[in-house]
Amino acid sequence: MAWALKLPLTDEVIESGLVQDFDASLSGIGQELGAGAYSMSDVLALPIFKQEESNLPPDSDNKILPFQYVLCAATSPAVKLHDETLTYLNQGQSYEIIMLDNRKIGELPEITGKMVKSIIRVVFHDRRLQYTEHQQLEGWRWNRPGDRILDLDIPMSVGIIDPRANPTQLNTVEFLWEPSKRTSVFIQVHCISTEFTMRKHGGEKGVPFRVQIDTFKENESGEYTEHLHSASCQVKVFKPKGADRKQKTDREKMEKRAPQEKEKYQPSYETTILTECSPWPEIAYVNNSPSPAFNTTPTSFPVAEGNGSPTHQPEPVVQVADNLLPTATPQDAQQWLLRNRFSPFCRLFTSFSGADLLKLTREDVIQICGPADGIRLFNALKGRVVRPRLTIYVCQESQQSREQQTKHENGDAAANTFFVYHAIYLEDLTAGELTEKIAQLFNISPRQINQIFKQGPTGIHVLVSDEMIQNFQDEVCFVLDTMKDESNDGYHIILK
Repeated sequence: MAWALKLPLTDEVIESGLVQDFDASLSGIGQELGAGAYSMSDVLALPIFKQEESNLPPDSDNKILPFQYVLCAATSPAVKLHDETLTYLNQGQSYEIIMLDNRKIGELPEITGKMVKSIIRVVFHDRRLQYTEHQQLEGWRWNRPGDRILDLDIPMSVGIIDPRANPTQLNTVEFLWEPSKRTSVFIQVHCISTEFTMRKHGGEKGVPFRVQIDTFKENESGEYTEHLHSASCQVKVFKPKGADRKQKTDREKMEKRAPQEKEKYQPSYETTILTECSPWPEIAYVNNSPSPAFNTTPTSFPVAEGNGSPTHQPEPVVQVADNLLPTATPQDAQQWLLRNRFSPFCRLFTSFSGADLLKLTREDVIQICGPADGIRLFNALKGRVVRPRLTIYVCQESQQSREQQTKHENGDAAANTFFVYHAIYLEDLTAGELTEKIAQLFNISPRQINQIFKQGPTGIHVLVSDEMIQNFQDEVCFVLDTMKDESNDGYHIILK
């Protein structure tokens, strides 16, 4: 059969065909592995390499911070990606903050073997509350006499030296520590987030706080004023065990979500790393003296007394608005901004002196602060004072009684009796405004004043209303008396 004759092939023919097929296969493989198909850049572009690469800092942001602060409390799992972490704390519980030294070899050699000073603060996260921080803290002081917002747990802390807590700054503590040595500080937060909510009907959400740490080194004068590093984190404070319940509730809610929804949220971390931020402006409270205490009835506020003697001058009362001088230092300018209700812009103008602020034009201020606050700041800088709608003068009855008794004992004529009155300027002509102005005059919280009465005919007490204030004569004089409210810790003011 003819086709059977083609079957026998020599070994040489078979070997030659296999070699050609093998060469062709190698040639194809070489083309597929060429630079055009599988370059190294394409390999690095794979998702797995991209994910690892995203965790690396960019070339322009590869600066390693000199310090790192770690709060030993878990973050909430109910925080969306790219949002700031949120940590729940229990009221009064001690939480550790580990102070880490991240300096490279040779970095900041001037602090090697030396102490640095760190200031820890609990401040408001919301701008609305930052705007009225002083009033909020003073109100808390009166509701919780003798308590502090922030405390150090000194027995549990390690490596801290000279811990201090200013009696007038309830939300601030400070201490010295050496970066090269192991240091951890334990803090206790005694206020809860719901204490600063506007309406308290139960079930309301508490306001968030910030735990901020600012670290300074010594200057040539030996004072710790040269800023090194600042970091902060967002927290909410609950009643004891409340943070644990809230953390558990958030975790259970996340477990019930679909996998696609879970990807939109951050995982919960065992510790909270404080992120770098701007330093908190060093602003002293307007009221640097201990708050007055109410003792007996009738009660008098500790107002500075003036007797006309050069050796006994009355303590000056800080005005709500004053003129900024060109010679004011940046620290003085910061205090002026705070006194005149420009606290949201304190950080923005941290390095501005009085001369720097006064050189700003109206357009500059509006561009920086916006139209509303910009116009108000410009008018305040230029000292444009608007005449108040109503001016009244007040004096304490107890002060008059003491003056008259002193004059009587000394045998002086009554005509020579000298009383000190204080001016109160009203714009809105409301009872609420009068309450705030009287509280501000005597450095007390408006919450301590329950009602204001005016003594009428035959000694009756007439409740002061908005309409009554609108009918006051300008520059009218009153003598203030106080009466304890038996139902609570408040007081009534009587205008005589």
